[in-house]
Amino acid sequence: MASTADNAASLADESQDLADAMSRVLDVADEKGVVTWTDVSGDISSGQWGRLIEQGILVDAGGDGFVVDDPEGVREAIGKSEPAPTTTSPDDSDTDTDTSSADADDEESSWSKYDKAAAVGTVGLFLGYSQAPIRDAIGGALDIFLGPLASVMPFYIMILVLAVFTSLNSAILQGKLMDMEKMGEYQAQMQAIKEKRKEAKEVGDDEALERIQEHQMDAMTDQLGMFKEQFRPMVWIMLVNIPVFLWIYWMVQTPAMIPTAGPVMVLPIIGEVSSWTARIGPMWIWIIWYFVCSMSFSQIVRKALDVQTTPDTDDDETPDLDIDLSPN
Repeated sequence: MASTADNAASLADESQDLADAMSRVLDVADEKGVVTWTDVSGDISSGQWGRLIEQGILVDAGGDGFVVDDPEGVREAIGKSEPAPTTTSPDDSDTDTDTSSADADDEESSWSKYDKAAAVGTVGLFLGYSQAPIRDAIGGALDIFLGPLASVMPFYIMILVLAVFTSLNSAILQGKLMDMEKMGEYQAQMQAIKEKRKEAKEVGDDEALERIQEHQMDAMTDQLGMFKEQFRPMVWIMLVNIPVFLWIYWMVQTPAMIPTAGPVMVLPIIGEVSSWTARIGPMWIWIIWYFVCSMSFSQIVRKALDVQTTPDTDDDETPDLDIDLSPN
């Protein structure tokens, strides 16, 4: 344990920033028991985090995060006082534990109960593609609202109108629910790690490569969170768009749709289409027409609403990992 305290004292003498970093991880460890990069990323640099791991100040807690190896020794080395003890009754302790656990769960997942309910509903809607009773129920319900409109315009125009609606819905929900700033920060961090790894390989610094590997492992945890952030708007988009698609499917399959005397539409290259159930390869013609309209108007809608679908990465704002890559 003495070596940990000595290392802490050495780091504190080296830089006041490192002393502040040790103070911060001690505060988090006193509060939560374990420390993760997410807990302190806003207060210390990734380079300082790597130094604390390298010098043994932080040790792995079995995959749940890190713990301070010798809290008392580290606290003494940086001149930090002991945390004030708190007196609580057993009932209060249990309540605080439950509350902190709930808060931790909320921080780990940005999905609200409404997001989770929407995900369950979307899974149920997917069954409509293969289960006729579900498709008939959804199609019949939407036909109350869409049927009158479909009766006064050609069906290919109706598909185009619905494609514009689903494109507009997708653009609005994606713009509102996706955090592009957070995604941009993650991509910038990964780019910085990639550049530092390349530099470390060029100078043959194995110690720096090990520290970079630690940063990369922490970044992988952030990546899982980013996947969840990206999928969140997709749940709401599908919750609205799938019923529309199922209504078109239901209309094409239902006997109520009276076939026209001539071709239902004329497409470039393909020519006249005699029926909406006609196929081009393995796909029905109505599906092809829907996706052509949807993809075309999707770009127009996104440009018109200035909806950003990919994060901006500014090289000037690439985070510095603060890793010394000078040859040993």
